[in-house]
Amino acid sequence: MKRPNSTKIVFIGAGNLATCLSLALKKKGYCICQVFSRTENSARILAEKLGCAWTTQIQEIQPDADLYIFSVKDSALQQLVETIPSNNGIWVHTAGSMPINVFPATNTRCGVFYPLQTFSKERSVDFTEIPIFLEAREEDVYAFLEGIAKELSHNVIEATSLQRQYLHIAAVFACNFTNHLYAVAENILLRNGLDFKNLIPLILETAQKTKSYHPIDAQTGPAVRYDENVIDKHLSLLADTPALQTLYKELSQHIHQYAITAKQSSENEPNQL
Repeated sequence: MKRPNSTKIVFIGAGNLATCLSLALKKKGYCICQVFSRTENSARILAEKLGCAWTTQIQEIQPDADLYIFSVKDSALQQLVETIPSNNGIWVHTAGSMPINVFPATNTRCGVFYPLQTFSKERSVDFTEIPIFLEAREEDVYAFLEGIAKELSHNVIEATSLQRQYLHIAAVFACNFTNHLYAVAENILLRNGLDFKNLIPLILETAQKTKSYHPIDAQTGPAVRYDENVIDKHLSLLADTPALQTLYKELSQHIHQYAITAKQSSENEPNQL
């Protein structure tokens, strides 16, 4: 297996994940030799950070790298895989919701390298705590990817394409939907002369609880007990935003039913001696 400073990597894509992952690999001593992006500005900015070449032309992608990391939107992945000329390097993608079969069956030197985290170009992240999920068609390719992943993270896990798709669904609920609710909460506060920063201790404590409790056991608030007095007051305050009224009502009902189902399931479990 090649050592980091002799492993040549090409990044296909220059978005949030590509930026954070490429910089983390460079920090570990890996040679990022080129960045490809259809957007010149994105390719140039990331390449300057990495000190490497960049291109917006598919035919100019270097053919002699050891690893090609496709880190692009799901909608663009298939076309790029089909368009880029084949070579002897290992090809991997970083998508949670895309199967390994996006690579043609004839390409056995391929895999998936999926760091489960939310990424932004402007924020550095600590990869040591980020779980990285791997998949590969060949054992030696898996071993190669595992070696790289373990230099970045303490938590490297093998997962099938189907498992990874469920991971992605769970991540959307835990991260994307939750962040949208933060945006809703901020808007409610701003319209009433209050600062979103006042919610941050609550948000952090809620997140911290997940380290010690199952989320179902940590649930609090009027919905879990379905306190109609409080819920009705909240709904009346949201009368000017019917969409939020509906969202509030449906979430409250779902939380309450979820709690009932969990309690019934727990009561039906046999006692452990």
